[in-house]
Amino acid sequence: MTDKYEFIDAEYDAAAEAGTAPTIMQMCRWISVSKSGYYEWRSRPESASAARRELLKIKITALFEANDETYGYRRMHAALVRGGEQVSDELVRQLMRELGLVPCQPRPRRSLTAQDAAAGPIPDLVNRDFTANAPGEKMVGDITYIETWEGWLYLATVIDCATRKLVGWAMDDNYKTPLISDAIKMAARNLDLPEGAIFHSDRGSNYTSVEFARVLDELGIRQSVGRTGICFDNALAESFNAALKVELVHRTIYPTRKKARDDIARWIELRYNRTRLHSVLGYRTPQEVMDEYIHGAVTCAGERRWTRREAERGLLIRGLEGLGTGALPTRLYLGTR
Repeated sequence: MTDKYEFIDAEYDAAAEAGTAPTIMQMCRWISVSKSGYYEWRSRPESASAARRELLKIKITALFEANDETYGYRRMHAALVRGGEQVSDELVRQLMRELGLVPCQPRPRRSLTAQDAAAGPIPDLVNRDFTANAPGEKMVGDITYIETWEGWLYLATVIDCATRKLVGWAMDDNYKTPLISDAIKMAARNLDLPEGAIFHSDRGSNYTSVEFARVLDELGIRQSVGRTGICFDNALAESFNAALKVELVHRTIYPTRKKARDDIARWIELRYNRTRLHSVLGYRTPQEVMDEYIHGAVTCAGERRWTRREAERGLLIRGLEGLGTGALPTRLYLGTR
């Protein structure tokens, strides 16, 4: 019966705004309810459950807007729980549907991968396993493109598999080998790389070039590549590209490359790494996970009479690998290109 009363209430308000509202008596007669019952229903105080639903709607709307309309119901549920709310994900989905809140959707992708015919045999050391025991142990990267009125801007990325943090990136008006070299060098500055560190990418001509292989060798990084045209072999890097495009680039018009560069750098360092919740991390941020690794190293260092400086330089990484936790420092480097 309540549903019928709610229907009358909503329809009457909508029709009244248009100046074509029938009387309450007519509407009650049309759907076979009593007029007195309708007015008795309207005079009741709001139930605690209804009041809570309205409060949740306000919070959900605020979180949805604060996160640039990118959160679906699962991330929204995680954000509410982090804020102290006790609510089911199904209720969150229902309320978002009632509010008409739909997160931004992806567009069809376009690949930049072109294999170098002269590239030698490079193994796939990852085999679609994008997990790692410690920061710097395994990294993935890719190149994506951003449209501006001045022309294309290209972004090269390096993502740490242990924390999902974007630890290296570079942008330029081309995607030649120096671009990806700058990105991996930035990652090497941001992490104290353990022995045997791996960098994985697609089989593009710049990633398989002799020049890039030399850079990796100088940094002590082993090279790994997936198969040509198989996006799943580099799924983690592809996932970042999709998030960047869906949540920022496809919703923004950039008149200049500088505007795009500044906006993307801000999104990477302040949003993606530090505030965006990642489902694979248990709805935590990459920086939170990185901090947990560092905190674990410092705690272990204290027990073994090591200094914090030594721990943050990554000197304990081998001793921590057997515990399943690692600790390496992270430092913020702003893009220089």
